[in-house]
Amino acid sequence: MGHRRRGHTHAPKTPTCLNAHSSNTVQHADHEQSVKHSICMVSDFFYPNMGGVESHIYQLSQCLIEKGHKVVIATHAYGDRRGIRYLTNGLKVYYLPLQVMYNQSTSTTCFHSLPLLRCIFVRECITIVHAHSSFSAMAHDALFHAKTMGLNTVFTDHSLFGFADLSSVLTNKLLTVSLCDTNHIVCVSYTSKENTVLRATLDPEIVSVIPNAVDPTDFTPDPCRRDNSKITIVVISRLVYRKGIDLLSGIIPELCGRHPDLCFLIGGEGPKRIILEEVREKYQLHDRVRLLGALDHKDVRDVLVQGHIFLNTSLTEAFCMAIVEGASCGLQVVSTRVGGIPEVLPNELVTLCGPSVCSLCDGLETVIKKIRSGNVESPAAIHRKVRTLYTWRNVAERTEKVTYKMLELNRDILILPYLPALPPDDTRYSIYFFFI
Repeated sequence: MGHRRRGHTHAPKTPTCLNAHSSNTVQHADHEQSVKHSICMVSDFFYPNMGGVESHIYQLSQCLIEKGHKVVIATHAYGDRRGIRYLTNGLKVYYLPLQVMYNQSTSTTCFHSLPLLRCIFVRECITIVHAHSSFSAMAHDALFHAKTMGLNTVFTDHSLFGFADLSSVLTNKLLTVSLCDTNHIVCVSYTSKENTVLRATLDPEIVSVIPNAVDPTDFTPDPCRRDNSKITIVVISRLVYRKGIDLLSGIIPELCGRHPDLCFLIGGEGPKRIILEEVREKYQLHDRVRLLGALDHKDVRDVLVQGHIFLNTSLTEAFCMAIVEGASCGLQVVSTRVGGIPEVLPNELVTLCGPSVCSLCDGLETVIKKIRSGNVESPAAIHRKVRTLYTWRNVAERTEKVTYKMLELNRDILILPYLPALPPDDTRYSIYFFFI
């Protein structure tokens, strides 16, 4: 078993003067920040699955590689995508043969993932394990295995949870156990931080807030793609209860009855799609409500630029990257006032409403009147404002600072290796990853 011992076996010499002590401290800090790390990002949610967590992991990994760190990703297999794959800039992804139980999450027994995750940590000489999402069982397993091997751990929470229903109680208990010895926790909004601290009974001092971001070069406006003979409302979301699809099903017939030139463009897939199809059929709105189904990330911008308004009906959100993407494409944003959404965009770029059909219809009516009167900013002006608010390079820089701060607090502890590093071509362990 690995064990720990103190890095100093005797008291350090007293500095001869304060200036010498300050100089040594600065030099030590500079040395800390010059060290490059081997980081393993772990989550059940990664490409080809689409979502905010998946995009966050990929973009953050690319920026950390750009800053000189080594980054690998561990996730479960998706269909025939299994084994080891390489993405842009040599980003190495391990698609592990773990059984998916529910909603793309694996089962959490710890033991079945131990040989695979441990092999990755040793084989890649990992120094920091960065787990993502409370919903991911693999993330919790990785934190447990990393702590038994004496590795530094970071956890990023992307969601909000309740406290009363059975699933929330069980998940919160798991989170309390999982994060009790994690070195640092990152949340994507201050609302998310408060929620996570209460759920997992954490010390707020070890929880940092680092928001999500978008790549502004991927989401640029193109007014020529709009049909200005009508007003198009764009919705891009997973069609599930948490995203407020039941509210959307009430908004569509209400607004379409008031405005003959209004149409909806809806991208996404999920169990609530049947409700939208029933509404479209009942009110004969086939030519005004288009259901595009699941979209690849590269196609999202092409859908957004066709609209005038981006609508978000979520019932709970920690951050909501979708409204930032919509604003970056120059759309007027209307959203529910829930979770961390009020923290995301300034008031002049978003219209916030209560999570009800009546409130959202009133908010949309206000924005529609502004569009018809021409009392709105141009898409280019909106894009210029948004592109400076959130960037992945800024997220990576802040994450790096969190890492150095974490190591600074633990610098007096020397971690002895759990087991000798494996040679890259050790076939005893390669069998786990090169399978059919």
